[in-house]
Amino acid sequence: MPAADPVAPAAPKGGRHIMIVDDDPLFLESISQNLLDAGYAVEIFEDGPSFLDRLAEAPKVDLLLLDWKMPRMNGIEVLANVRQIAPELPVIFLTVLNDVIYEEAALHGGAVDFVEKSRSFSIVLQRIELIPSSHGNGTASRDDRDDLTSGKLRLDLKSHRAWWDGRQVDLTLAEFGIVHLLVKQCGSDIPYREIYDVVRGEDFIAGQGENGFRANVRSAIKRIRQKFRQLDEDFDCIENYPGFGYRWRSS
Repeated sequence: MPAADPVAPAAPKGGRHIMIVDDDPLFLESISQNLLDAGYAVEIFEDGPSFLDRLAEAPKVDLLLLDWKMPRMNGIEVLANVRQIAPELPVIFLTVLNDVIYEEAALHGGAVDFVEKSRSFSIVLQRIELIPSSHGNGTASRDDRDDLTSGKLRLDLKSHRAWWDGRQVDLTLAEFGIVHLLVKQCGSDIPYREIYDVVRGEDFIAGQGENGFRANVRSAIKRIRQKFRQLDEDFDCIENYPGFGYRWRSS
């Protein structure tokens, strides 16, 4: 493919490897150049099937930026396929859609973040930099393993995986970050804003009104509780402090 073609893979610069799927060539050209300038290696695709074919070749990839509204295969369908090929690959939705139902569907499907395209590149870059580095198709390095335990819970801080009573909990990276925050301050009340900052970055504004982010936190906590209760119906370690936030109570 000619180098001038906007969907040709951008030349790596030695940084983390990001793949982008979006059916807007101008947007692809703009964001890929910005990411290259920021030191990232970039590959771009105009549709889901071509991206999935490439992903199946098992290249080293650290992050996927994914549009929602695309022909042939929409973003949530692409995400479902990604979870089969590369279960641990972090995915950020980058889309014009801003309704909370899309955000909740993306996060429930395993995405780690949901960013509106209207956001400046500096905001997008900040959100990318919140994602832990990984090696080879989104699998985090397990060198120098470091664990955090609390009762039946064990967190592997290198691979960002969680186990409850010896069984793995299927948490997204964002959900793992919330659990880690609560557990490392076990018994302390953590405010909504601090929990939200783990997922979205400090001072990010979302939802309706000054405290709209609380609805997002409540939804995230609900998903986390459900995942633990799939393994243990008596799970009750996440307690609510009404009007303030949540705390982790040791099992």
